[in-house]
Amino acid sequence: MLFKSTLMDKDSVLRSLRRISHEIVEKNRGVENLCLVGILRRGVPMAEIIAENIKRIEGVCVNVGVLDISAHRDDIDFRQADENSKTDIPFEISGKTVVLVDDVLFTGRSVRAAMDALISMGRPAKIQLATLIDRGHRELPVCANYIGKNFPTSRTEIIKVYFEGIDEETCVKLYDI
Repeated sequence: MLFKSTLMDKDSVLRSLRRISHEIVEKNRGVENLCLVGILRRGVPMAEIIAENIKRIEGVCVNVGVLDISAHRDDIDFRQADENSKTDIPFEISGKTVVLVDDVLFTGRSVRAAMDALISMGRPAKIQLATLIDRGHRELPVCANYIGKNFPTSRTEIIKVYFEGIDEETCVKLYDI
């Protein structure tokens, strides 16, 4: 991969996540019956940051879960993925508004896998999607409810999101394959 540019620095990432947090509260008229589920890997720190923002905004702690979608993907061996699942959702999702959180929305296949995984655990009242980056190129009819930034890309480009704790820095970078 060849580095092309930094699309968002730490401040712009955190600013976008604050805005998304406010939009989630506003659209849902508060946070009653709301939970966040981060898609492994970088959807998890995003969900945690959004939960902290919501706590500052509303004074309420929102449940945050971790979702491993590997067993529901259509491009890997299901048995192998299921044995090593890292899903951790220690609360009931049935009847709740579940906000799925993922770093980059691309083809929509990860979101489809995430919805399959969620529905196998219960029946949410609503499923909403929050993503930091929407880069286009959908293969499935998936649309995010909350988007940090739209960055149309070519098929030869890759967008990578980095979060401190997993990575050395928090930012969004663009690469050429």
